[in-house]
Amino acid sequence: MPAPRPSAILFDIGRVLVRLDISAAMAGLATGSTMSSQEVWAAIESHPRWRDWQEGRLSPHEWHRQFGQRLGSVLDFEAFRAAWNAALLPEPILPDALLQQLARSYRVALVSNTDPFHVAHLEANFPFMGHFPLRIYSCAVGSCKPDPLIYKEALRACRVQAQEALFIDDLAENIAGAERLGMAGIVFESASQLERELAARGLL
Repeated sequence: MPAPRPSAILFDIGRVLVRLDISAAMAGLATGSTMSSQEVWAAIESHPRWRDWQEGRLSPHEWHRQFGQRLGSVLDFEAFRAAWNAALLPEPILPDALLQQLARSYRVALVSNTDPFHVAHLEANFPFMGHFPLRIYSCAVGSCKPDPLIYKEALRACRVQAQEALFIDDLAENIAGAERLGMAGIVFESASQLERELAARGLL
C-alpha cells in the first residue's frame, strides 16, 4: 500500500538548505586561545550548558560568558557572534525554484536544532527563508531533535497529523525520531538525490 501523500514537508536547515563550515567558525572562536580549532569544537560539544544553549535556556550574552570562562576566550560579544556565524556559508544548497514549487503545493516548515545567533543570521541573510512561514527552532521550543517534542511542535504548527508529514534531514537518527511518530522521512544526501526522491513519490 503506497504511503499517503503528505500535506506538509518539513526541512532541516544545516547541510540540507545551508552549507556548513564548522572549521571556519572554530578558527575564529580559537582567536587568542592556545587551543586548536578541533579542540575548541570538542570543548563546545562537551560543555555542560551546550544543550541549554541549543534549547534556549541560555541567552546569547550568557553563552558568550560561559564560553569565555571555559575556553579563556578574549573575543568580545560582537566578535564572538561573528565568529559563531561564520559556520553558515552564504551559498544555499537547494535551488530556489524547487523551494518555490514546494511552497506553492504544500505547507513547508523548518525544523532545526539551532541557536539564537544562527536564527538571527539566517533570517537576516538568506532570502529562501521567505518560503518558510513556519519555523520550529530548538532554541524556541526547548527541545532538540530527535526528541519527540520538537516534531510534535512542528506538526502542531503545520496543523497536520504525523502521517500527513514528510521530514527531510541529513542525519539518519533525526529521521528515525520523526518516523517513530509516524512521519515519513528522507535522509538528505544532495539536491539531485532529493529531487529524485520527491519525484519518485509524485511530489513534484
